[in-house]
Amino acid sequence: MIMIDSYQPQINSADKKIEAIRGYLDIREKQERQHELESRLADPEVWQNPAKLREVQQEKSGLDEVLENWSGVLSLRDDVEVLLEMAKDEESGIEDELKETLSQLEGRLNAIEKAHVLSGKQDRSNAILEVHAGSGGLEAQDWASMLLRMYLRFAEKYGFSATILDILDDDAAGIKSATIEIAGDWAYGYLKAEVGVHRLVRISPFDAAKRRHTSFASIMVSPEVDENIDVNIDEKDLRIDTYRASGAGGQHVNRTESAIRITHIPTGVVVQCQNERSQHKNKAFAMKVLASKLYELEVQKKQDEMSEIQGAKKEITWGSQIRSYVLQPYQMVKDHRTNHESGNPDAVLDGELMAFIDAYLMQEASGGKPEE
Repeated sequence: MIMIDSYQPQINSADKKIEAIRGYLDIREKQERQHELESRLADPEVWQNPAKLREVQQEKSGLDEVLENWSGVLSLRDDVEVLLEMAKDEESGIEDELKETLSQLEGRLNAIEKAHVLSGKQDRSNAILEVHAGSGGLEAQDWASMLLRMYLRFAEKYGFSATILDILDDDAAGIKSATIEIAGDWAYGYLKAEVGVHRLVRISPFDAAKRRHTSFASIMVSPEVDENIDVNIDEKDLRIDTYRASGAGGQHVNRTESAIRITHIPTGVVVQCQNERSQHKNKAFAMKVLASKLYELEVQKKQDEMSEIQGAKKEITWGSQIRSYVLQPYQMVKDHRTNHESGNPDAVLDGELMAFIDAYLMQEASGGKPEE
């Protein structure tokens, strides 16, 4: 006999999510916008402007996904009701089908919530990610290099491409900072979940007494600004310095001043690039990173203003880490915003970050309440 009551909490949870989504999704408005975008794509003129075409196609793709998932949710919820009725007659094989249908329903609901959170103007953009070692010398620099590897492995695992734009090595060990471009759909939307201070607890490989040390490094992420975003940069506000590239990279390294450092004087923002042999290419990359950082700075300023109005402003400081990676005396990675945990830090440090990112996005979808 199927214990229908045992499935009721899962069904109630799904129904609660459905009602919440129904409240903010505004299906009719999205359907109207979908038809409007279809009409625009039927206009030959939009195909003459590649940038505008890409913008329209991306918006329509996002709407298509949400509406398809919503249609699937309604269909699966109806299926659950039918299966519950069939279960009352104790038909064979119904329980397995009910479990599978509820699992599919939960997956569709999570997909809609994630798509809703990833609806920001720049969420589909490439990401510019920066790693900065905290105070603590070799310990922090080694931790920064571990984080750099983690994000490079994340990109590889999930189909993004990653390019190191700039890296400041230390002669002894690790890195002081690095800037990488992570390219692919939703790169910024996912990686914005990583902004903040990351804390490592381990037995130090640099301590002869084998004592436990705590290290910190910070992650900053900004969207790569494309031609559709207007960021005004006055050449008079820039100080451009050239220097010899450092680190591995071929015979040109340390022999020609191909590396570029650009300082935006009004804001104090500094960007560097030494990835390319050509000084002109490095400058182009550096200007792209600068535009992204200035755009993010402006967005953050507006968010901070709103947070101050709401009395909920939060600052990223060394005392407010978002995630802890504990290797000793036990094995655990814990996100302090969502309470999501993993008992396999080796896998996390090898790029298995999507569960943490999903937990953050689901929390944002639910209004910022951490999981129990």
